[in-house]
Amino acid sequence: MAGALILAATAGALALLLLAVRLWVVLSPRAPVPRRSLSLLVVAGSGGHTTEILRLLESLSNAYSPRHYIVADTDEMSTHKINSFEQNRADRNPSAAFPEYYVHRIPRSREVQQPWLSSVLTTLYSMWLSFPLTYRVKPDLVLCNGPGTCVPICISALLLGILGIKKVIIVYVESICRVEHLSLSGKILFHLSDYFIVQWPTLKEKYPKSVYLGRIV
Repeated sequence: MAGALILAATAGALALLLLAVRLWVVLSPRAPVPRRSLSLLVVAGSGGHTTEILRLLESLSNAYSPRHYIVADTDEMSTHKINSFEQNRADRNPSAAFPEYYVHRIPRSREVQQPWLSSVLTTLYSMWLSFPLTYRVKPDLVLCNGPGTCVPICISALLLGILGIKKVIIVYVESICRVEHLSLSGKILFHLSDYFIVQWPTLKEKYPKSVYLGRIV
């Protein structure tokens, strides 16, 4: 009996060690590899989050293609903004190939003023549906800026690397509205993202590992 317990404890410790090593490998920065195109997954949120992320996308070249947008299943406004953005982008550059973009929907992680206890359950449900989507898309880069929907997507992208399926670069841009304190999504993803960008020097002082580029949206 004692031998079996020792064997089980040893196996458990070894499994935890392997998982820790794998997580360290996934989170360790790597030298960028030049590519002709990058599959981009963008997490859009309701209201200002979508407006900010689309402003950020305006400065990206057509090399970031295909573009996959994630919106909450109840967020019709963001879908409309994305379609208008892509149409305007195509109109400005008619010589470019037909815009390759897709809009995907997942359940919202947390509604406004939703109780914290129930939000844990809805976030787990959203994560359950996010991983198959992220696995199917297999993006090279995830770009997000704070909506609750980005948490299950980023964790799913991280799992792709932990499982050895694909290393996905996660770039988190904190909202311009966050001057002195991180959003809840920012606090969760600060240690999980490859690049964490803030837009105010006060946040850079509080979080030295973040990247401060000034106002970018």
